[in-house]
Amino acid sequence: MTRRIFKWVLRLVLVLALIVASLLLPVGYVELACKGTPQDNTYAAVLPQENHRPESRTLLTYPEWHIVHAYDDYARVIKTGDPHEFGFARGISGFWFSLCTLSERSAHHGGFPWETKQMVYTIGISFTAEMLAKAAYEETFGRLSAALRGDKRAELDDVSARQAADYAGFLQQVPWYKWNFRRDASELTDDNTGGLRNIERRLALGLEYRVKAAYAGVIEQAVAQVGADELTLRMVVTGASPADLSALEGVTVIAERAEGIEIETPRYRTLTHLMQAMAVNDIDFVEIAGNDDILLTATSPDPETQTALFSFERQGYGDWRHLIILKVQDLGAFLRAVDESGLTIEHIHDY
Repeated sequence: MTRRIFKWVLRLVLVLALIVASLLLPVGYVELACKGTPQDNTYAAVLPQENHRPESRTLLTYPEWHIVHAYDDYARVIKTGDPHEFGFARGISGFWFSLCTLSERSAHHGGFPWETKQMVYTIGISFTAEMLAKAAYEETFGRLSAALRGDKRAELDDVSARQAADYAGFLQQVPWYKWNFRRDASELTDDNTGGLRNIERRLALGLEYRVKAAYAGVIEQAVAQVGADELTLRMVVTGASPADLSALEGVTVIAERAEGIEIETPRYRTLTHLMQAMAVNDIDFVEIAGNDDILLTATSPDPETQTALFSFERQGYGDWRHLIILKVQDLGAFLRAVDESGLTIEHIHDY
């Protein structure tokens, strides 16, 4: 009996070891195959050192946004379809292949710091594990449940689609762990009108939401101990008076310099909308957080664009996402001419 238990324990350990090794394979691939050639950056910053952020972070903020975009793609697919129609493997591969490209290019911008690597690899492994687990369920039990349901969607299909869309929108500006997953689980219970598909959705998604709620609590406590990232940054701009800049929501004028006006702005999604509005009003950007290069993502119906560092198809939209690196001083003109180029700005990546 003891020998049999030992064999089963050994098998379990081997299975777990295989799973861990599989999840670590992409990390090994990026570490070994995605090294770029370092280049000297001779740019002389305008802002003082205390207002600088590492330039490579404009590239390495993208992986986290890839996950945000993947949730948005998923919400788009299940708005009219079923979860098994989403390409989970495409979402995973997009993360690691784009990271490989960005890791290579980061060598031109100061390199891929170990602290950032730890964060990016951690979220990448977590994302991969989540997508694989979700794919394993939705491609089997979820697909069977949808087939038995027939063509007519169940009530909880629509509820979960709305929840996914709301969550994707929430992630544009707020960390995922602040989402109320327990509320979503309760809503599934409250809106369950019976029937096989509704029961299956309530049980499967309810379990997923509760697991995420527990994990979110752990992450929130960890972030509280190390401190959240700063919510503002400094930049230097030209083409507007201090009074005009102060009138923009979220903008604080700091000082007038020979090179332009130093201002403080919000970060993340709010910054993208703000910079688009500034460019339309003929404001140009001299420097952002001590840097002269910046990454942005844009979408278009064309699979390729000459300026793209990396491109791939978006799920549920029928178009393509492009990762583009620009000189900060060219950003204003690019934003003003973007409609003529056939591109739609998605997100400007700060540092």
